[in-house]
Parts: sequence; structure tokens; C-alpha cells
Amino acid sequence: MKKFLPILLLAFVSLFIFSCDNKDDVDSDTVAIMKDATGTFSSGNNFTLGLDINIEGTDVVLVYRRVGNVWQIIPKTYYLDDVQNLPTGRELDYNFDFTSQDVEIRTTANFNQATQMTGTETNQYLTNQTFRIVLVPANAAGKASKSASVDYNDYNAVVKYYNLNDSNVTNTKVN
Repeated sequence: MKKFLPILLLAFVSLFIFSCDNKDDVDSDTVAIMKDATGTFSSGNNFTLGLDINIEGTDVVLVYRRVGNVWQIIPKTYYLDDVQNLPTGRELDYNFDFTSQDVEIRTTANFNQATQMTGTETNQYLTNQTFRIVLVPANAAGKASKSASVDYNDYNAVVKYYNLNDSNVTNTKVN
């Protein structure tokens, strides 16, 4: 009995040692992916840019538009200035949708984008637009730890929080 008790105690302690190893805290699937897409919106492409990309069912898809030297999250609405001979109250919206194979970015408006924009507006909002698609793995287990503590509207906060390297992102021309 004296030899059996230490063996039983050792087995009992080893059960706790193996169940508390914390190796399951490392998420090997939490690698964010970033890709850039540049293209021009026109009536020929129905004011839509598409990018083929493999999206896991647990990914959160974020899309940012380059505006000068900053990234703005979309969806985003722009209220265009009233210009003579054009409708008043013009609104231009950037939005996106996605499937498991692609992301589509589009502009919609409460006016005809093909004929009711100035050349400056077309250059600013439709021509050679660059978007950054960021796929951030969501937590499939329902834990809200990462998503609750980062402001997805702030691109720099997302990059910092997920420890992303945005210095070498691939850019794809999409038209």
C-alpha cells in the first residue's frame, strides 16, 4: 500500500499538469491577411471592383479606402458639393460585400455617376481607387476578447492590435 499511494498521487498531479499547459491559448489560425486592390469605377464595370480571395467562414472582412495618406473604413458616404447644372444633395456611397471566394467593392449614388459628376469628382472618387482588404480571423468559439478591444474604424489600431506588417502588401489591379 505504501508504494501504491505515491504512484496514485503522482498520477493525480500529472493530470493537472497536462490539463493546464496553456498551449491551447496560442491561436495558430489567427493570422490576418491583407491585400490591396486598385481599379477604376465606371459604367462598364457597373461601378464595381472585384477581387478573388479565399475567405474562411470565421474571418472578419474589413475594407479600407486610401484617401491621401490614410485608410478610411468603408462603408462610407460622401456628400458631394452642389454644382451648377447637376442635381443637388448628391450622395456617393462606397460599400462592399463578400463570399467565401471574393470581395466586391462598389459605389452607389442617388444620381447617375456616369454623367452627373464633375471631372474633379470622377478623379477623386472613381479613378484609380486603392482599397485594402484585411481578413481578420474571428474567434469561432464565441470569445469576444480580440474583437471587443480593437476599433476596426481605425486602420492603425487594427494593424497594431493584430501585429500586422503592412509594408509589403500585394497590390492587384482589378478592371
